[in-house]
Amino acid sequence: MLRKLFHGNPTLREMTTALVAESRHASDNLQIVDVREPDEWLEGHIAGAIHIPLGQLSARRAELESRRPIVMVCHSGARSAQATRALTSAGFPDVANLTGGMLAWTRAGLPVTRRS
Repeated sequence: MLRKLFHGNPTLREMTTALVAESRHASDNLQIVDVREPDEWLEGHIAGAIHIPLGQLSARRAELESRRPIVMVCHSGARSAQATRALTSAGFPDVANLTGGMLAWTRAGLPVTRRS
């Protein structure tokens, strides 16, 4: 799977914006989960991302496919780091945090979808 693309310490795997963008183009297997609040989501998100606010993650984690790799994203990486740890603790084997969140994504000039 994408484990070889993850880096960082064993308790919090991370992926850079470049690796996430490259992985999206190479395969449609990657699940991107945006844990920001609805107003943040509407301001712009990664196309194809699944929107599950952090406060709803525990109740909605069944919506995610545990056998597919997941990258969590938020504004700067703090909430998505919490979400990454939560899913890892719940037994999801391939979960990573997007390093720098949407701030890094937009700084890298990567595409953002608005209002959907």
